[in-house]
Amino acid sequence: MEILDLQLVHALYVDGRASFRRIAAVLGVSEQTVARRYRRLRETGAVRVVGRLDPRFLGHAEEWVLRVRCAPSATLAVATALAERSDTYRIQLASGGTEIGCHIQTSDQRARDALLLDKLPATRQVTSVEAHQVLRLFRGGPDGWHTPIASLSPGQVAELAPPPPEAEPLDLDEGDRPLLDELARDGRANHAALAASTGWHESTVRRRIDRLRTSGTLYFGVDFDEHLLGWSSHTLLWISVSPAALGAAGAALARCPQIAYAAATTGPTNLLATALCADAGALYEFITGQVGLLPGVQTVQTAPVLRVVKRAAAFP
Repeated sequence: MEILDLQLVHALYVDGRASFRRIAAVLGVSEQTVARRYRRLRETGAVRVVGRLDPRFLGHAEEWVLRVRCAPSATLAVATALAERSDTYRIQLASGGTEIGCHIQTSDQRARDALLLDKLPATRQVTSVEAHQVLRLFRGGPDGWHTPIASLSPGQVAELAPPPPEAEPLDLDEGDRPLLDELARDGRANHAALAASTGWHESTVRRRIDRLRTSGTLYFGVDFDEHLLGWSSHTLLWISVSPAALGAAGAALARCPQIAYAAATTGPTNLLATALCADAGALYEFITGQVGLLPGVQTVQTAPVLRVVKRAAAFP
């Protein structure tokens, strides 16, 4: 991928709704060039901007990570069924197709319990289910726009960065749902399209998005195809760390450019990460040269990802 494309992706991580004109000014190219490059990346499935809600502002919303083991012949069907749920994301087939990694975010405890206690255990091809609650996010959420695609200078990042949220909770109502659904599908949808889907005036749409963002309730992330962006090794790392060193290990891991996601969790392994490397050799060097040297690390389980069934967006 050309350097300009990587710079554009990095710019979208900084501010997913930054105008093409603003991005073009920072990159030193024409607005038409930026728009054309983005359309090509979007149409090929390399990149998609998505609007997401910060669970810290949603009262009782919790994030869980499921580790589901299945008979290989049933893994894709089970993963596809999970992807149809609106509360799931980051669904991946790993470990030679015998394991599913799945994130779930919900404030509906009954729906969560029905999935964990009834539906999955009752599926004949499912051999085991582990549910790990996310306790602390180190990289990959609202504050995790920083990315392995580090193609902009600190000065360029500062020019693009939106104002920090005010961190004041904002109550959502049913009128917000159509807007949020559309932004979950396409975080860069223009105000005219959003007005048509919500029935609001364009100025109302603009004000509501601004209000949701400044309150910290809404943020914009980037879904990307890691293979199209140059990483052939996409691996889940299930790491066991001594409790006293967990915070230091998680923070250090999050600073590694190979890490796209890192979180402290419950369970026998208490630090989960997603590593993106150029190839198997680079993954080996990363695990032995950096992960293994983190404070308090006791064990590291690796689960190579074969296929991504659903990314960070609310819809597959």
